[in-house]
Amino acid sequence: MQTVLFHSTIFGPIHSRRLGISLGINLMPNDGKICSFDCLYCEAGFNAQGPGTDGVPTREAVRKGLRRKLKAMKEAGEQLDVITFSGNGEPTLHPKFAEVVHDVLELRNEFYPMAKVSVLSNATTAGRADVKKALLAVDNNILKLDSAIAATMRALNRPQHPSLLPVVVIEDLKQYQGKCIVQTMMLRGEWEGKRIDNTTDAEVNALIGAYKEIAPTEIMIYSIDRATPAQQLEKVPMEELQAIGHRIEAATGIHVQVN
Repeated sequence: MQTVLFHSTIFGPIHSRRLGISLGINLMPNDGKICSFDCLYCEAGFNAQGPGTDGVPTREAVRKGLRRKLKAMKEAGEQLDVITFSGNGEPTLHPKFAEVVHDVLELRNEFYPMAKVSVLSNATTAGRADVKKALLAVDNNILKLDSAIAATMRALNRPQHPSLLPVVVIEDLKQYQGKCIVQTMMLRGEWEGKRIDNTTDAEVNALIGAYKEIAPTEIMIYSIDRATPAQQLEKVPMEELQAIGHRIEAATGIHVQVN
């Protein structure tokens, strides 16, 4: 089983398929995982591995660690395209998420003013006022919607709160008035004897309807790139992804990035 990948608060830089040269910020524990989803494809593994013993990093620890890293990179003449909130779970669950975003924007402006600040969020807290304010302050507010069909969301994303449904997420994302990027993982496979496939006509049509309602600035669709905790999942071929992307773009008028 795939387990936690990020063993530090500041990690990288790495090359991101979608964002370029990215320096990562992990606001979750370095020895465990905390997330409001338990996705079958999560590179950090299942939530069952537990939250660990380190706890989440303090706001001050994040600020000090990021300053140290950015200073060293700047002095070495290294390139940086983006600072990305990602890691071992959902970053917006950090109790000081909004304050950390403020600090990161300040440090970005000081060391790499041309770099973007991105947040990869599963959108489960997107309706909270403090989270919304922070997400609207970053350059790339990237919010997940893998399916607009409840049964598929439950099977694929396995939300930890039983009342969470796609309609709730869609309504929350509509409140951003287009100031977001929607990211969708496309895959198919099996889990516990059940078939999962969000590439069918019904699934894509439901997503198109949701994208139209949310009206994001951009849509990102992609498929599996690394090992996953659920092993019977299939990567969607690039040619098929591109065809789905063309279909979505034609139906919505929104640019679709396919990776």
